[in-house]
Amino acid sequence: MGSLAAEAVGIMDPENPTKLETEAVHLSDGGSARNHLPNRVFVNRSLNLENIKCYGFDMDYTLAIYKSPEYEALGFELLRDRLVSIGYPHELLRYDYDPEFPTRGLVYDTMYGNLLKVDSHGNILVCTHGFSHLKGDDIHNYYPNLFIQRDDTERFYILNTLFNLSETYLYACLVDFFTSCTRYKNCTQGFQHGDLFMSFRSMFQDVRDAMDYVHDSGSLKDRTIKALEMYVVKDPRIPVLLSRVKEVAKVFLATNSDYSYTDAIMKYLLEVPASVKSGAPKRAWRSFFDLVVVDTRKPLFFGEGTVLRQVDTLTGKLRMGTYTGDLQHGTIYSGGSSDVVCDLLDVRGKEILYVGDHIFTDILKSKKRQGWRTFLVAPDLIKELQVWTDKRYLFEELKGLDVYLAEFYKHLDSGSHERPDISAIQTRMKMVTYSMDICYRKREGERERERERETDRQTERERGRDRERERERERGRDVYV
Repeated sequence: MGSLAAEAVGIMDPENPTKLETEAVHLSDGGSARNHLPNRVFVNRSLNLENIKCYGFDMDYTLAIYKSPEYEALGFELLRDRLVSIGYPHELLRYDYDPEFPTRGLVYDTMYGNLLKVDSHGNILVCTHGFSHLKGDDIHNYYPNLFIQRDDTERFYILNTLFNLSETYLYACLVDFFTSCTRYKNCTQGFQHGDLFMSFRSMFQDVRDAMDYVHDSGSLKDRTIKALEMYVVKDPRIPVLLSRVKEVAKVFLATNSDYSYTDAIMKYLLEVPASVKSGAPKRAWRSFFDLVVVDTRKPLFFGEGTVLRQVDTLTGKLRMGTYTGDLQHGTIYSGGSSDVVCDLLDVRGKEILYVGDHIFTDILKSKKRQGWRTFLVAPDLIKELQVWTDKRYLFEELKGLDVYLAEFYKHLDSGSHERPDISAIQTRMKMVTYSMDICYRKREGERERERERETDRQTERERGRDRERERERERGRDVYV
């Protein structure tokens, strides 16, 4: 259904730490990554890395990249099972996670149970009810203006993190199940079963509570730690990157995860077994950072924050009292705020480049409240870049049609009575636009695939007619559309 993007800044060239590159470099072998879409870096503004004195990193989905769809499938399983355990029908257990359906950035309408893709102004681009994609009049029945108030957070919930993917799919599963189940009567804002009315809002709250339970109880983290190789990508370039960055600047880690989980993930990613030839001891993961802060509770971390406390690394428990001393290297801290980080590391605002995956929590808040430079990790863009590369001829054709349409009206003004017939151009533009939309859109079942094949057949027929018209024009004959 699309993807989201926010400000991103450059990445260091490991051979020249003060040079800003527009594309990342493979740190493992020094080879070029310019032709690999997952390694591209897009720059919204120029940035002199000589002015950056400190680099900050989030952990989840930033340094620790979770394997997809395995990790989302695990989250979905835990959420689904939690709902069944609190009384939801056991038939829900037949649903398994399908990575082709959900994407980050969708909006859930708690009044009607629809999943929406909207643009930055609130215009509705795609609407689904369960797994059914609504069209035309069906969407108008829910949203007469094809528009929503995005700031109405009481009704509309934005699923804007990668952790929300499993949750997004579960909303669709719930609506699909209750809509098709004969025991329940479909109502505008929910489902009726005897004297029981289950609203879309109540289902939403149950899923949110289940999401909190899965994270707070530690069940997701426990399952992840028990099978790190299954769920976490072990990238050998990460310790190399952190080492090189630390040679020219200060480095800190700020994560919402607790110490025990952070310790397990960082050991897996950074504590690479020492080489037999070098004879050097294995490097402790904490040595890659000047400061480590866990339990940050972002976005609160970028505002008033919480109490800064030290972590007993032997027990994982927090030490009593608020820490007010100087930075102690090798010490793990819990809570605090972005102001505290700046004080401990003796850096300010634009001297910090912070890398994260959450558009709101990591990027917007750190920039708006602290003036930090920001780097957004957005794997969602890989699909769009692939479409742009593979289907560029569609974009070029649409641009050409737009120019051709403009020519019809180039010499017309308010006094002109001529009304050009542009129906053929409009039809062609709709067909090209639909073909582009299909390329971006996720799987919608056999019905959508058949529509795609029919569109391809129509496109080929239209191209044949265009070629015939062109031949007739060349023969000097008048052709009327």
